[in-house]
Amino acid sequence: MALTNETDLIAAAQHGKLDAFNELVLSYQHQVYNLAYRIMNDPASAADATQETFISAYRNIQRFRGGSFKSWLMRIVSNTCYDELRRRKRRPTTSFDDFGDVDEDANPALVSHQEGPVDYIERRELADALQSAIDTLPPDQRITLVLSDVEDLSYQEIADITHVSLGTVKSRLSRARTKLRDYLQTERELLPSRYRL
Repeated sequence: MALTNETDLIAAAQHGKLDAFNELVLSYQHQVYNLAYRIMNDPASAADATQETFISAYRNIQRFRGGSFKSWLMRIVSNTCYDELRRRKRRPTTSFDDFGDVDEDANPALVSHQEGPVDYIERRELADALQSAIDTLPPDQRITLVLSDVEDLSYQEIADITHVSLGTVKSRLSRARTKLRDYLQTERELLPSRYRL
């Protein structure tokens, strides 16, 4: 008999049913990867964090005691990324990608056929400028900003995921948005021309 709802899948996974856990992975892998990518700004690091998240979730599924499974996973991936960012700060490295430009045309999935070349370039420039600004934030502020403004989670969900109070979430988000604004104002040349006013 096929399991149809998440609660049944979680219960089956807690009883060692790998197929049930794999169904949960399929349901959440894109959301977990997207959050990891926004925090890490690197596809390989995001893929590693996603893999580590699901390995950790599988090993610890017995500890899940109900509530939002999505929030539980988002907490794991946030912690995984945070730990990696702290490790990198202690031991900085140079990415292979830093040695040359990445050819986005080599991946047709990155090319949109719904907009003209100028709009596409401006959208990419804006996305790159925003990501550069996000990269300047301390990890706790970066994770809070991404959970709020990219993943569109509530303050309470963010507090649950990051294990801090609502006041701390609001404070981190306010500081992150202020730093983002200040960065973009001082780096206006990174923005497409229509956003430089």
